[in-house]
Amino acid sequence: MPILLAVVFGYLSGSVPFGHLLVARRGIDLRRVGSGNVGATNAWRHAGASVGIATLLLDLAKGAVAVLVAERLLAGSAPAVAGVAAVAGHCWPVWLRFRGGKGVATAAGVFVVLAPTMAAAGALVFTIVVAVARLVSLGSLSGAVAALIVALVAPLPAAVKAAAFTVAALIVARHRDNLARLLAGTEPRLGAAR
Repeated sequence: MPILLAVVFGYLSGSVPFGHLLVARRGIDLRRVGSGNVGATNAWRHAGASVGIATLLLDLAKGAVAVLVAERLLAGSAPAVAGVAAVAGHCWPVWLRFRGGKGVATAAGVFVVLAPTMAAAGALVFTIVVAVARLVSLGSLSGAVAALIVALVAPLPAAVKAAAFTVAALIVARHRDNLARLLAGTEPRLGAAR
């Protein structure tokens, strides 16, 4: 029962489509423009930096909240399970017919609580790659891999390591189209119209 509660609460927390809601106030449906994702990058491209940053922070917060509530109310592996469910909720929100984002910001919020060192490593690599290459997708993928490496070598609970592996795999899978464009040299850089 605790695991089921963690899955349900984590999913519902993660499924709140903040980017979609914020951008819709400007008469834009994020699912119909750019990448079609409802995350911070697409929100930034089509509604400006302030909306993109707000989306980023809110998506990060919902991942953190899912884990914090599970930590307070449930025991064992429930917080890690709630974190994975929150990322899944962001990627496949029931409210938007399961068309969501790519899970990066929500995952960051999850691991800020579960494994701060891992989250910091991922954020550092993401920041460096985006600053140098101006490619958010490459930064996201690099950050996810760096965070996973730290998770695998750090003295973390098995449930957190399993969550890290699951989330990293999910993020890579959600970026499959970006990977194809990166290999083809057609991936849009930060600040470019899409």
